[in-house]
Amino acid sequence: MSRKTKYFEWIRISPWVIIGSLCILVPIFTYITVENLTSQQKNMQMLLSEKGDALIRSFEAGTRTGMTGQNWSGIQVQRLIMESAKEPDILYILITDQTGNIVAHNRPSNIGKKHGSDLGKQRFGENIQWRILKTSDGKEIFEVYRQFKPSGDNLLEHMQQIFPEDWFTPHMFPEMFKNPPRHAIFVGLDMGPIEQLNRENTRQTIVVTIILALIGILGIITIIIAQNYRSTRASLSRVQALSDNLVENMPIGLLVISEDGRLTAINSTSEKLLSIYEETVIGKMASDILPLQIVGLYQDLKQEDDILSREIECFIGTKLLLFEVSAGTLRDRDENFLGSLILLRDITEIKQLKKEIERKERLASLGSLAAGVAHEIRNPLSSIKGFATYFKERYKDIPEDQKIAEIMISEVERLNRVISQLLEFARPMSLKMELTPIADIIQHSLKMIETQAHEKNIIIQREFISDNQVVSLDRDKIEQVLLNLYLNAIDSMDLNGTLTIHLNNNSNSDMITLGITDTGEGISEQNLGHIFDPYFTTKSAGTGLGLAIVHKIIEAHSGLIKVESVLGKGTTVTLSLPATKEVS
Repeated sequence: MSRKTKYFEWIRISPWVIIGSLCILVPIFTYITVENLTSQQKNMQMLLSEKGDALIRSFEAGTRTGMTGQNWSGIQVQRLIMESAKEPDILYILITDQTGNIVAHNRPSNIGKKHGSDLGKQRFGENIQWRILKTSDGKEIFEVYRQFKPSGDNLLEHMQQIFPEDWFTPHMFPEMFKNPPRHAIFVGLDMGPIEQLNRENTRQTIVVTIILALIGILGIITIIIAQNYRSTRASLSRVQALSDNLVENMPIGLLVISEDGRLTAINSTSEKLLSIYEETVIGKMASDILPLQIVGLYQDLKQEDDILSREIECFIGTKLLLFEVSAGTLRDRDENFLGSLILLRDITEIKQLKKEIERKERLASLGSLAAGVAHEIRNPLSSIKGFATYFKERYKDIPEDQKIAEIMISEVERLNRVISQLLEFARPMSLKMELTPIADIIQHSLKMIETQAHEKNIIIQREFISDNQVVSLDRDKIEQVLLNLYLNAIDSMDLNGTLTIHLNNNSNSDMITLGITDTGEGISEQNLGHIFDPYFTTKSAGTGLGLAIVHKIIEAHSGLIKVESVLGKGTTVTLSLPATKEVS
């Protein structure tokens, strides 16, 4: 996707918005433009009309002054017209009689011709009138005309001022004063400069209108863009808040590594899983912070440029954890590499649960088989023991045969004990639950192994955080569990070892925790996953059912058993039982 496309995608202006803006603004500005042009035209006409009226009044005033001088004649009127018409924007000045004959003109050659006869006599009033004419070459002329009144309103008074009183009386010219002659004056003005100015104004008006229309459209678009920006920003803020909250609270660890291999983001789950803190690792090289197994996955991802998913075991502190790790690349819309994204999920407990389920399935199958086999074996064993007892009595005088018979009887009894344990393991566990102080059970069980501990000079340490805790349990079964674990711990230690019993009740937890730690030889990682399997043992004289029965008893109490061991340093077995209440 091109950068230009991304910009348009961000602006998000629909073509219908532009069309709608044009439909609204164009008629408005068109109306304004037409009104301005019409107003300019009217102003131009008014200006020319007023100019023509001023010329006519000025010409009448000049005529009136000349008549007052008493040497006035048609020649003076013609001369005055020619002088007045010398202005560059005045095309002509002419006077016609009431029949339309030109009696005076700035161009003498036009005297005697007709002008204005098409207007009719009624059109020559005392008020200024105008019209627009076109010449043969297409040039427009603005013509102003009205009745010509050089003597004012009272011709008789004016004549008396010009002539002596004893020479002129109104009775001498009765027809003149009854029907005075009516003349019309016409002034033709050049519209060229005005039209040129009008065209310039029209162009300017149109340009201004177009600019204003564009500004209006741009204003509308700007408002829409601003609104889209605010909406996009608000949506982005909501999405960012949601994504930040989602990333921060997601149950999967998240790591973002930049192109140059630096950590740019981690969430709280990653901090807990990897025992690191955001404020101390952001911006640092991932290879200096993360376990080597994760760094190797990140480097493989850079080479393969694909999505990778693996199960990785690595030490976080002193704990060996199993992670399900998924890694992928981050790219922008132009497919430019931005970095890598790594997701972590701790599946240590899930893996242990899977192993536990598989073990239980094996135990269930083995238990069913053992019950049938034990039943079939016990009958022959009874016969063998009977014959061995018979031969012991019959050959009691022969010491060698007597010894052989005793060995047969003891071996049959050992087999019977093994079969009894096997049947106990195979059949459903039956518990006699009672409220018992857990500290009393521990003290009683420890007395039973004092002799064995003393023989190997083993120190027994008690670390009881709460010794008045009462637990609902089967006392005999729990003592059997503790005794089995004590004996295993003593067997694993040489002389001068230490056996530590931890008892802890966390007030924030519903479980009471009992730990048994020895300083023995420890259990290898390979054997650690099989210690609860029936008949699995590392002892030459062991049956392999002790820890399997321990696990079954703890499980019947709705508890948990966990074994941690370091080869050559020792083993810790942790029992978790549901807490009940403390003795007051």
